Amino acid sequence: MRFRFILLATLASTGIVLHLGDSNLHAQSGDRPNIVFVLADDMGWAQPGFNGGKTSLTPNMDALAAEGMRLNEYYTHSVCAPTRAAFLTGRYAFRTWSDWRSEDFGKPSYLAKLGLKLAYNDRGQPTRRIHALDTDERTVAEALRDAGYFTSLIGKWHLGEWLPEHLPMGQGFEHQYGHYAWGIDYYNKTIVHNAPARFAVYDWHRNQRPIQEPGYATDLIAAEAARVIAARKTDERPFFIYVAFNAVHGPLNPPPGFSGNADDPLEIRDAMLKSLDDALGRIMRSINENGFRENTVFVFSNDNGPVLEEMSKPFRGTKNTTFEGGVRQPAIIRWPGHTKPGTTKDGLMFITDFYPTFITLAGGQSDQPRPIDGIDMTSMLFGGEESPRQEIIYDVEGSVRLPTIRKGDFKLMGKMLFNIATDPSEQTDVADQHPKIVADLQSRVAEAGRERPPLGNKPLLMDPPLPYVYGLQEQDEVPDWLKENVDAIRAQQPTNWAPGETPWPKAPKGATASKMDGLKDELTK
Repeated sequence: MRFRFILLATLASTGIVLHLGDSNLHAQSGDRPNIVFVLADDMGWAQPGFNGGKTSLTPNMDALAAEGMRLNEYYTHSVCAPTRAAFLTGRYAFRTWSDWRSEDFGKPSYLAKLGLKLAYNDRGQPTRRIHALDTDERTVAEALRDAGYFTSLIGKWHLGEWLPEHLPMGQGFEHQYGHYAWGIDYYNKTIVHNAPARFAVYDWHRNQRPIQEPGYATDLIAAEAARVIAARKTDERPFFIYVAFNAVHGPLNPPPGFSGNADDPLEIRDAMLKSLDDALGRIMRSINENGFRENTVFVFSNDNGPVLEEMSKPFRGTKNTTFEGGVRQPAIIRWPGHTKPGTTKDGLMFITDFYPTFITLAGGQSDQPRPIDGIDMTSMLFGGEESPRQEIIYDVEGSVRLPTIRKGDFKLMGKMLFNIATDPSEQTDVADQHPKIVADLQSRVAEAGRERPPLGNKPLLMDPPLPYVYGLQEQDEVPDWLKENVDAIRAQQPTNWAPGETPWPKAPKGATASKMDGLKDELTK
């Protein structure tokens, strides 16, 4: 309670007016800030120009960095879905079983790690066990909606693709646009497989109905975001818009107008990054041109590390690992009058921390049944205070990846210990030099792991096992154009597989978890 009064006094001195604890506010948009949270996908620390990348590819990211405040020690989980769940709930992914993705429950190698077997429906067909973000979790969208905000999810969801209660509009979003599952083809909008089924599924929707739209996914997401922002001029409510790009995640689809070497994956990746930057610029212009710049908290971040370690430099590791290259992300926050242009901010911050921070800024209700791991960073980000966070738990026993914890300067990853303050590139394992620190951190991460709730046996099944389109309710009237498009794509996919081969990577093992076996994983493209 004392911190609450100190926080209010600090914010009052900076001109931020809050109404904490009132969940029934319907303020004008000028009373509380709008919030636009933009999330890139699989972008490396070293890719933006402001972190040493090619400035010609990221002029808008660099301009935003010059206008806002960069975070030096901002972290996420090491894979897409866990990060998204942590952002939406303010809770570590292991608490919601979101460290396991929905698609993992159709893959025998992943199921084996859980002591489960591949499921079969009553017709004897192998199918996926339904897994998604629990509807009893409170999301930041629900909290801000209840505080009087318009809420929109544009882009990639990746927290459930089947039952309506697991989709964005069942989890607090008034508007939805984009795809539900992991990695769509940027042009034809299909997911390459629906494990254990090995063929494509359509995945492009507006307000949870399938839509037919030509165009490149990155461009379409930006256009929808710009349209939704412009439409807020006729809505007196403040808004929360979560723009989750699938770029620069695979597949390697070069954007329209690509004139480089189509056989050079690095050239394609550069073009996809430039396309993402152009899309970011379009959103920035929409905010500015529609008069929202001064009263909008604008955040640009990334969900997890890249697939190539050279894009993580100077850090070690990639996505799917808890080395710094997998979990430390570039992030920029711009709120004119509250963040100083062109500055950087030290101090630990985790993706969960946006949950209580946004609720505070919105004057929302903080009380809820399930405790959160997020820490309100309002005073750190906008009041000049130091970060109150001392600990981050990335994964625990029973996660797909190694149990990993950061506390103070040290990070324990499995049995390895690194001093991140003196060795941010994690080149030297110092576990033998600090046995007590190792023991203490092992005890702490084991304690946290025991707080994971039971998984259960996952009895609900996706049926049909190979739908034309994601979304159970979207099976009622599948449009002819959709069936024709998907049938044409499936006709081009392999029908025969060598023993043991699959179109999806196998479950990762050990510290170098990104080195996965599979027919064609992202690293071999």
